[in-house]
Amino acid sequence: MARKRASGVASGKRPKMKIRSGDQVKVISGKDRGKTGRVLRVVPDRERVFVEGLNMIKRHTRPQQVAGAQSETQMGGVIEREGPIHVSNVMLLDAKGQPTRVRIEREGSQRYRVAKSTGARLD
Repeated sequence: MARKRASGVASGKRPKMKIRSGDQVKVISGKDRGKTGRVLRVVPDRERVFVEGLNMIKRHTRPQQVAGAQSETQMGGVIEREGPIHVSNVMLLDAKGQPTRVRIEREGSQRYRVAKSTGARLD
């Protein structure tokens, strides 16, 4: 059974995302709606972002031996970590902390992200 791919992946193109790691974002839908946080990681080919402290998931892990160290074991148990959120469910926050859409402007060969609401540069 074939998995569905994100738009742009089937044609070999890498999807363009306007949200980068380190950005402040606000979740606009889902169980964490209304919360804000910093983007830790971006996965462009699946169009997902990982936001600090949001969409927490639990993983049950077994104790494991640490490679290279003698008789050291890594603790097992329930580990909580951030889960992925689709990029359409978050909005970038501008310098004033207001959610905004993002526009790309070009000056020569440089690309800049610009807040649509205020026109201020984000980069």
